[in-house]
Amino acid sequence: MLKSKIHRASVTDADLNYEGSITLDAELMTLADILPNERVDIWNVTTGTRLHTYAIAGRAGSGVVCINGAAAHLVSQGDIVIIASWQCMEHDQAKKHVPKVVFVDENNRPTG
Repeated sequence: MLKSKIHRASVTDADLNYEGSITLDAELMTLADILPNERVDIWNVTTGTRLHTYAIAGRAGSGVVCINGAAAHLVSQGDIVIIASWQCMEHDQAKKHVPKVVFVDENNRPTG
């Protein structure tokens, strides 16, 4: 089941030479209940590409959304992305589950 997502974040950087992952503002990770090293899916709204990686915490309040490693070939600074996390749960729990959705502005600041 979809656990949470950060909706329509702007990519701030793409670092081909960094060892894998996505660096996310730690505040956004907390709001979306995404843990360090947790697998996330990234859906690039701008280009249509999709990829899997894991999250690492960037400086809280920085707005950082940096795609690292080989995945940097699939995004560009300024691309709009959705970052999703997943959770396994029992059927009865899944029927009641409501995912957390974190909406952000153009500077990746939470809007509500």
